[in-house]
Amino acid sequence: MKSKRSFHILTWRSFSLRARYHAIWSSVLLWVLLLAMGRALGLDWSAALGFSLAATAIHWFSEFWHHFGHWVAGKAAGYPMNGLLLVYVLAVGRYPQDEPPLPARTHIQRALGGPLASLLLTLAAGALAGRLWPGGGAGAYVAAFAFLDNLLVFTLGALLPLGFTDGSTLLYWWPRRRG
Repeated sequence: MKSKRSFHILTWRSFSLRARYHAIWSSVLLWVLLLAMGRALGLDWSAALGFSLAATAIHWFSEFWHHFGHWVAGKAAGYPMNGLLLVYVLAVGRYPQDEPPLPARTHIQRALGGPLASLLLTLAAGALAGRLWPGGGAGAYVAAFAFLDNLLVFTLGALLPLGFTDGSTLLYWWPRRRG
């Protein structure tokens, strides 16, 4: 997991958080795009700044929440992830290199943990957005962003078979499950 293209952020117990350097610049780019979006939505500069900072933080919280779902599902199966690598504005879960071959059901369980956790966050953000909308200003836009980000990126998007997503894991392991 160590690489010159990534740096160590923290280790907690046996869990390691690392990031590629481009994750910093990608996060800044996300923040700038969200700032422009806030202005395009009619927010003044201070409200747009608050919206963009909160939305960027919520995006990363949502990413960690998604992977916490993977960790919980892996822990329940007896094979939790042991790290995250931040890549651009997403993260890749890391599992022990010496992990034994696992049954398809374990891979499926771990893969479903993230989207299910994200679905819970989607529902909570949707309920909040519904209460704040319309007329909630920047707060309503933040809640709407949290709802859409979790729905489109971390729940539905994670289930697309793109080669690096949970959907790809499910597509590979689903036919190989037994019983």
